[in-house]
Amino acid sequence: MSELKLLGTAMAAAINMDEDAFNLSLPYWKLKAYKKGEFYNEYHNVCKHLGFILEGVFRIYRADDITSEEKNMLFFSKGQFVASYTSFLSQEPCNYYTASVDSSLILYIHIDNLKKLYQESHQWERFGRYIAENAFHQLMANTEGFLFRSAEERYVEMMRKHPDIFNTVPLYHLSSYLGIKPQSLSRIRKRMVGR
Repeated sequence: MSELKLLGTAMAAAINMDEDAFNLSLPYWKLKAYKKGEFYNEYHNVCKHLGFILEGVFRIYRADDITSEEKNMLFFSKGQFVASYTSFLSQEPCNYYTASVDSSLILYIHIDNLKKLYQESHQWERFGRYIAENAFHQLMANTEGFLFRSAEERYVEMMRKHPDIFNTVPLYHLSSYLGIKPQSLSRIRKRMVGR
């Protein structure tokens, strides 16, 4: 299946977008390959693109100004939309980095073209609302996870959202995302295998 057909199928599943509405966007999507560690969006830059991941994994993280320790906030994997959402939705500079964890391939669209589509089609307006609601949901789920769930429960949820993540993402990134030490993640994984 071609890249654009995969995207069209995802759009139909997400908001029931029909083919005519999707076809309005065809001139605007661009294909881009990312190398491991390459930035999708950098700290203090405005995120101007929304991407659809065809292959690979991206992470949003922040590096401590003093220690340079990186703290992972979100992962995006195949079949998901990626953006530095706060920056993308507000069009203000981003407080985080978004980078490819491994070799990745995306289709992306510039925000100006997305706004044109919002004016041309109610289905595209609905897609814009879907993106904003999805971003809010992800951030709330992460916050609630840290407040109300154990590290093991957060691990199970991460595996549900990103089933292939252990094939590409180093354990230290995953433990940072879960807010635990790598040794604790190893213990959780051993317990889960034993069940």
